[in-house]
This record gives sequence, structure tokens and C-alpha cells, in this order.
Amino acid sequence: MAWTAISTRNETPPISRGGWLDALRFIVASLIILHHFQAAGPVPLAELINPVFERGGFLLTNFFLIDSGYVLMRVYGRSVGDGRLGAGEFFAKRFLRVYPAHLMMGLGLVAFVLGAGALGFAPRNPEWFAWDQLPAQLTLTQAFGVHGGLGWNAPSWSVSGLVGCYLAFPWILRGLKKIGPWTALIAVVGLYFLANALTWALLDFPVYQMPMKYGFIRALPLFLLGMGLAAFTERVWIHPKLAGWVGVGAALALAFVQYFDKHALVSLTFISLIILAAGAIPVVKPSKLVERLSVMSFSMFITNEPVRIVWFGVVNVLIARFALPVGVQWGLWALGVIAAFAFAWLFHTVIDQPMQERIKGWLKSRRRRSAPAERGAVVSIEG
Repeated sequence: MAWTAISTRNETPPISRGGWLDALRFIVASLIILHHFQAAGPVPLAELINPVFERGGFLLTNFFLIDSGYVLMRVYGRSVGDGRLGAGEFFAKRFLRVYPAHLMMGLGLVAFVLGAGALGFAPRNPEWFAWDQLPAQLTLTQAFGVHGGLGWNAPSWSVSGLVGCYLAFPWILRGLKKIGPWTALIAVVGLYFLANALTWALLDFPVYQMPMKYGFIRALPLFLLGMGLAAFTERVWIHPKLAGWVGVGAALALAFVQYFDKHALVSLTFISLIILAAGAIPVVKPSKLVERLSVMSFSMFITNEPVRIVWFGVVNVLIARFALPVGVQWGLWALGVIAAFAFAWLFHTVIDQPMQERIKGWLKSRRRRSAPAERGAVVSIEG
């Protein structure tokens, strides 16, 4: 391939639905479900097959955080950057996208625990349902050093961390818009290594594996990395064939290194290359199925832990009461995984999507009502 395989003079493809980026979101959400369910079988999959089923959880979450920064930069970068969408409006859109579903799942878990207790069924691990942990989770403040966040729907710490990233988004965007694409790429990678060095020195943790209590510190550098990758992809054209080979090669390399050990920083490099490549490949024939699965991925992420708790709360009672054989236990485990996908689809279709349509309508009408007042204010000031 000639040197023109990478160029700043060619027009870069716009971000589109139904392509590889959407496919990645669904694949990662599916693997997160498998990771959360892997320890609930008769034998954990990490022991039965490979430890990657256990250690891969942090990697999948990091993928989710980088991808979030990348997609939001590609979708909202221009409108927020030129002022068509204000910082407050952007935050409201993003917060209202994640919080209602999160709150429903949290309150649903509370109802299940209270209902099971009223029927005489105490949780096998009551420490996972300590009431003092709940306020921080329900308010999505558990990733900011606030006490709480363990047990219940604990994976929601990453959503809490993202809330902080939404607040920081306009300020990061402003900085990235002032520099060139190669400088932006080098800057975000350098800042990530700087953050990693600082957390090791001050907190004795790598930044990519901070405790949930400091989830925002873990999320922000990854989110920033994703935004930097997007800033690069928007302004630097990469030949689709080159992007395809880079994406496939990075995916195979990621699977290879993870088979043997964590290799966290190396793996994060491969994740970044996968996302970079996926965003550089034009969506010539968008898939409606892939688009629908991608849109459902948030529901998969936010609901799978409550489904796991409820499902195996019931299954464990059945196993203890009827001494179910191992084969039946594996069957119930597989049904639980299927139930996680089915419930996510049902929640997305019946609750989350209709609710989000109403929220979008409310935000649009609110913006239309405020527009005349803003124009009037400008006229009076200029007059």
C-alpha cells in the first residue's frame, strides 16, 4: 500500500449506525454478561476453561469506557464544540440517558431483597446487600470517593464514573479542538501514562484497575483516550483495507496475550487499535440488526447483574432443597445467561426505549421554549 494509506487530505468517513462500532458494543456487552455469570455455575468458567473469564472483566469495562469517549466525541463533538449544544444540555441528555434505567434496577433489587426476606429467604451473602452501601449507588456517586457501591448492582460504578466524564466532556473537547490530530493522539496517550504513574505513586494502584470507590479516576483517563482516538479518526483518513487488517490483527493479538495473562497496558493498546480501526471503516451497507443489538447494549449492561442476583437467588434455593445434579445445574446456568439477554431485550423494548423517546421529546420542547427567550435576551442586550 502506498503512503496515501494514511492521509490528512482525504475526507474521513462519518460515524454511522449498523457498522463495526455498533457490532463492538454488542460483543463487549455480551462478554460482560458472560463474565458476570461465569462464577455462578457449578464450577467457575475461570477454573474450568481459562482464567481470562475472571480477569477479563476489568478489560471489558475499560473497553466500554474508551468506546464511550470515542462515540460521544464523534456524535457530539461538533454540536458541543460550536455551541449548538450547551454543556448543560449535553450533560442533561447523557445523565437522563443512563440514570432512569439505573435507578429502576437499583430499586428493583431492593424490592427483591425485601420480598425474599418477607418470605423467609435470607441472602446467602448478606454482606452484598448492606444498606449503608445503597445510597451512593442509587445516587450514582459511588465512584467519587463516597462510601458505598459494594454489592447490590456494583458494576454500575462505571456509569457513576461516566457521569463525571460527561461533566468534563466540553472542557476536554475544547482542548482537543485546539491541537492537530497527531498531537491529540500523542497527548492523550501521554496523559494516560502520566495518570498511571501518578496513581501508582500516590494510591499504589494502576489507573486501569482502581478500586470502585475511585472509579472516576479510572474512568476519566480512559474516556479521554477514547476522545483522543476520535479526534484523530475525524481528521486523519485511514485506508479501509489498512484499518481492517489493523482491527483484525489487534483483536487476534488481544485474544493471544489474554490467554496467557492480563498484560493490561499491552491489551489497552490493542483495544485502542480495534476501536480506531472500527471507526475508520466506512459503513457501506448498514445492518439494521447490528444497529438494534447495539442500541440494546446499554440495557444489557445495566440489567445483567440484577438478573444474575435474582436468577441465582432462586436457583440456589432449588439446588439446596432438591439436591439437583450437576447436569441440571449447568442447564439452569445456561438458562440464566439466556434470561439475561431476554430480560435486556424486554427492558429495552418495553421500558427503556419508550421512556427515552419521551425524555427526548421533553428535552426538545424545553429547548424550543427557551429559544425565543434567548433570542429576546440577545436583542435587548444589543439594543
